Amino acid sequence: MGKLYFASDFHLGVPNHEVSLQREKKLVRWLNSIADDADEIFLVGDVFDFWFEYKHVVPKGFSRLFGCLANLADRGIKLHFFKGNHDMWMFGYFEQEFGAQIHSNEYIFEKNGFKFFVHHGDGLGNGDYSYKLLKKIFRSRLCQRAFAFLHPFIGIGLANYFSSRSRLAQLRYENKDIDIEKEWLVNYCKEVLTQTHYDFMVFGHRHLALDVPLADKARYVNLGDWFSFFTYAEFDGTNLALKTFEDKAQP
Repeated sequence: MGKLYFASDFHLGVPNHEVSLQREKKLVRWLNSIADDADEIFLVGDVFDFWFEYKHVVPKGFSRLFGCLANLADRGIKLHFFKGNHDMWMFGYFEQEFGAQIHSNEYIFEKNGFKFFVHHGDGLGNGDYSYKLLKKIFRSRLCQRAFAFLHPFIGIGLANYFSSRSRLAQLRYENKDIDIEKEWLVNYCKEVLTQTHYDFMVFGHRHLALDVPLADKARYVNLGDWFSFFTYAEFDGTNLALKTFEDKAQP
């Protein structure tokens, strides 16, 4: 079988075109590097810092990525996109152009006898009820239609303005001083595993590169990000490994 690859949290578009373009080029180099042995590629949310598909308009930019994705799709590689908290407004463009499968929530599947649970990671577990309410509103048909009435110059312009001011434009994440016992996605996984066994539970969202053993040989894997870690996960049919692409400092 070909390999499965997982990565997330590229946040293309932030903090500006020049910086985002370097990250996009690195992403394309990674995708090209895995094309020869990839069976499926999972982009587990927040590929873009903002994404909204108007009926006849999509956000400007990302031409290198789109060309690469088209090439991968034409080679028969299955592409998966997960809606993140920054790019939840995907309506059909990626399915039409790349034959991609879009996942709004968790995606559960088996490969080579191993059971996977994959989710961007936002809005899970106990607490954070204000965000969960906000997510429900943003995903509502009413909210989407209201935003669609804004001219793209206004709607995308507003989104880009707030992206440039977001904490992602300044912060860098590190694994140090992480208390695994208090990590809320780890605790969410433990709760889920009391009801159903999964071999690998894969998430993004937290911007932390983590591979944590859980009960009954299950593992929690957080994919990190492409600001600080440039990490991805590779499943070769028997093992899921968290790896780093190129040197972290390499543009």
